[in-house]
Amino acid sequence: MKRLERTIIPIVFLSLLVEGTVLATPSTTYWTTATSDVQPFNVWHIGVDNYFRLYQTQQDIEKGQGAALPTDVGLTVGVLPFEKLNMEVGIDYLGPATFAHPTLRSMGSSVLFNAKLGTPEGAFLGSWFPAFNLGIFNVGTKSQVTSMNIVDFLVGKTLGPFGRIHGGGYYGNPGSVLMRENGCKPYAPAGSPLYNKWVLAADYASGKNYIGGGGFGMYHYFTKDISLLTGPVWFNDHAINGQWKWTVQLDINF
Repeated sequence: MKRLERTIIPIVFLSLLVEGTVLATPSTTYWTTATSDVQPFNVWHIGVDNYFRLYQTQQDIEKGQGAALPTDVGLTVGVLPFEKLNMEVGIDYLGPATFAHPTLRSMGSSVLFNAKLGTPEGAFLGSWFPAFNLGIFNVGTKSQVTSMNIVDFLVGKTLGPFGRIHGGGYYGNPGSVLMRENGCKPYAPAGSPLYNKWVLAADYASGKNYIGGGGFGMYHYFTKDISLLTGPVWFNDHAINGQWKWTVQLDINF
């Protein structure tokens, strides 16, 4: 097995949220983890994410590129009852899917784990103090495939009515076929609400690996705790994820 190597890469996040609107999904923006939000204590979150092709060309078929990624069904919960220190833990089930390579196809029917520890803005030294997060995600059980083991950290600050800005970094396990060595590079996600029930979201991750790519789409909040996101997603490495796909993501807090 390849020796685990760590590479720290700077990344920049941008999230624009209008004061008084509903909260965005706690753990992700669109395709990336660009948010300093952490699930509150004993608040559970269910997410169902689908990524699929609206059509498939003959060239896609000849190259053996799959028509869909695994459906991701996730469950996350806040586990710390403190005001100034929050933590969430979660698990994701990846359903079966068709991929270009048998090794990547084996990613389906597996589970991934995640956790995040964070302090909210103003927790220490006054209201100017930024939010800090340290987390790990895509911790899989299939060696050299889903064992991406991506650790990230974030610093976030609200800029009044203009929204929030985040900066941080991440590193992963290049021994996973989904996280090629030197493949993790800067990425910059963004989210911008149109009004209290409709939110325009977009993000991007550079690097030719499983998380390299981005997309844009629209959230609709049926309530402050139930939302549906849909839009296109494209990928930097077609050998892993194939051509662009359409995503539908249902998120519920309870």
